[in-house]
Amino acid sequence: MDQIKTLATCDEIEFLRQTNKIRKAVQHWLTVTEIQKLRSRLPELEIAPKDATKEQREAIAAKNDELTKKQALENLDAMLDAMLEDHPEETAEIMKLCCFVDPADKTSHHISFYMQAFTEMLQDEAVIGFFISLVNVAKRLGLTA
Repeated sequence: MDQIKTLATCDEIEFLRQTNKIRKAVQHWLTVTEIQKLRSRLPELEIAPKDATKEQREAIAAKNDELTKKQALENLDAMLDAMLEDHPEETAEIMKLCCFVDPADKTSHHISFYMQAFTEMLQDEAVIGFFISLVNVAKRLGLTA
C-alpha cells in the first residue's frame, strides 16, 4: 500500500490547516451525534441511609458500582449507534479529513486504508498530543463532561 498522507506525515502548514478543518467537522459531529449528552447519562444511584451499617454501605456501594458500569456500557453502545449507524456520513467525514481525503470525494477507499492511517496517527506523539490538547481546551471551556 502506498504511503498515506495523514496528520502524522504532513508538513506543518498542512497540519495546521487540516486540523482546523477537523476541528470544525468535530464540532458539527458532536452536535449531530449528541455524544456529550449520551456520554453523560448517569444511573439513579441508591443513597445509603445515615444509620446504615458498614456492611450495608459496602453493599450499596457495590450495587452502585454495578449500576454505573452497566450505564457506561449502555452509553458506549448508544454512542457507537450514533456514530456508526445514525451519522456515518459525519463520522466518515472526520476519517477522510484525517487522511487528507476531500469529504466531498465520493470515491470509496477500502477500510484498510483508514485503519492503516489511524494506526500511524495513534503512534505519532505529536498527533496524539494535539488531540489531547483539544480535549483539554474543551474541558476548560465546559464543552465536555
